[in-house]
Amino acid sequence: MIRPLLPFAALALAACVQAPPAAPPDQPAMVRICDNTGCSDRPRNSATFDATRDENPEQTRRIAALTDLANKDPRAAYDLGLRYFRGDGVPQNSYQALQWMRSAGERGHPQAQLALGRLYLTGLQEMGSDPAEAERWLSLAAGRGDKEAGKLLAEATAARKKNQDEYKAWADLKREASLGLWTTSYTYYWVWRPTGWVYRY
Repeated sequence: MIRPLLPFAALALAACVQAPPAAPPDQPAMVRICDNTGCSDRPRNSATFDATRDENPEQTRRIAALTDLANKDPRAAYDLGLRYFRGDGVPQNSYQALQWMRSAGERGHPQAQLALGRLYLTGLQEMGSDPAEAERWLSLAAGRGDKEAGKLLAEATAARKKNQDEYKAWADLKREASLGLWTTSYTYYWVWRPTGWVYRY
């Protein structure tokens, strides 16, 4: 009873095994690709990443046009900085945001000066707070009559003085502790002899 089933089983098994598609005689179906991670066989029709290919040429064109404007007009530099800060139409990039805001602020744009003062006062991502730099930018904006900058300027000044006082207290403690080291632990290389200065070692 088992014998009659064997031919059918062999046919069923043969139907499941399919040969790979035949490649044209002059081209293999697989290609061996080697890179810094090793070698592998890949289908001939597979695509690889091309770093030079622009995935969004329209966005690239817009960014280039705004960058060109930003080099000429501080208002455009402010806009570009804000867009980089928000990731609006450009990849979010806090470094670029700060650079373009500084460009606008250095050319006298009041909103950029206020924004820079706020950014330096509170800190931005990996950049910590810098009350002295905040005070500089907020002074410029407050000098133009910006009331918000005036309020933030008072906070920046207080933060700078607090930082200075804390640093001075820390430095005074360290100075006292290290004074003994300077007088006893460090030795001279040269000593005076009747014949002149002599290297000790």
